[in-house]
Amino acid sequence: MWVTSSLSTVLKPTAIALGNFDGIHRGHAQVIRPVLDVAARSKAASTLAFGAPVGSASSAPANPIAAETLRPTVVSFYPHPQVVLRGASRSVLTPTDEKAQCLQGLGVEQLVLLPFNRALQQLTPEEFLEKILLDQLQARMIAVGEDFRFGRGRAGSAIALQELAAKFGVPVTIVPMAAAAGDRISSSRIRECLELGEVRTVHQLLDRPYSLTGRVVKGQQVGRTIGFPTANIQVETEKLLPRFGVYSICAHLESGEKLGGVVNIGCRPTVAGEAPTVEAHLFDWSGDLYGQLLTIKLKGFIRPEQPFESLEALKAQIAKDCEVARDQVAITCC
Repeated sequence: MWVTSSLSTVLKPTAIALGNFDGIHRGHAQVIRPVLDVAARSKAASTLAFGAPVGSASSAPANPIAAETLRPTVVSFYPHPQVVLRGASRSVLTPTDEKAQCLQGLGVEQLVLLPFNRALQQLTPEEFLEKILLDQLQARMIAVGEDFRFGRGRAGSAIALQELAAKFGVPVTIVPMAAAAGDRISSSRIRECLELGEVRTVHQLLDRPYSLTGRVVKGQQVGRTIGFPTANIQVETEKLLPRFGVYSICAHLESGEKLGGVVNIGCRPTVAGEAPTVEAHLFDWSGDLYGQLLTIKLKGFIRPEQPFESLEALKAQIAKDCEVARDQVAITCC
C-alpha cells in the first residue's frame, strides 16, 4: 500500500475514488468498487496487449483506459477540511494508518492525502480538476458519491465534475448513497451512534467492528490490586472515542492470538481519573503486554461509566461486567 501526501511521488496513471472517506464504511466501499473494477480491467487489457504480436488486432486497445495499467487510488484530504475551515481540532473514525489498512483490505493500491490548505481551498472546480486530478494525478477515471462537493466555496457538485471531466474524455462514476436500517450510511451517522454507545449498529454500517489500536503502557495498576489486571492502551489522540462506559471486546494481540474481554473507556471517576483512558481486561490471559500493539474490537455496550463508593463495589461490578461480556463474545471473536 503506497501512502503519500506529495503529488510528486504519486504512482500514475490512476483510477481514483475521491472524497474524505473517514471511517471507510459500506457506502465508501461502494464508491471505491468501480475504481477497482476499472483498474482490474486495465491491467488485464494491458497484459493481453503486451503479449500480443505486433500489428495484431488485440495489440490496439479500443479505449484509452485499456491502453495502460491504472493504479486503483483513493484520494482524500489531510487534515480534514473542517479543521482548516473552522480552525478547530477534529477527531476521526480512522486515523491515517487505520485508513490505509482498511483500504488495502479492499484492494486499493494507493492512498493520496492531499494537503488541505488555503491554496487548495481557493481552487475553482475547473482548476481542481485540471491542475490536481488530471495534471498531477493523471486520472483516467474518477468515482465519487452523489453528495460530493469540491472547489472554492464547495461550488462543484458530482454532476458538475462529471460534465467538466467529460470535456477531457475522463469518465466520472457517480455512486448513489448507500442505506441501512432505513437511513443513509454516513460518517456523521456513525459518529452519532458512537456517541450513544450503539456499537452493534456501527458494526453494521462499517461492515466490521469499531476498533481501537495502540501500544500498551503503564497506568495506575489499580485493576491488578482488585483481581482484574488491565492493559492501558495508548490510542492515537485524533481517534474518536465512543460513549464513555464499559464494552465487551475481542482483543487482537501482536502474536495473532484473539481473546475476549471487557474495556472501560473514560476517566475512571472511582479512582480520581482525569484524562480519558482505554483500559482492557482480557479473559484467561496472563503475561506481559507492555509495549505491545493491541487492537480491541468493540462487540457490545454493557453500561455507562459510573463512580463507585469503594474499590470493593467496583470489583463486584467488574465481575458482573465480565459475565455479560463473556456471553456477548462467546459466539464469535473476530
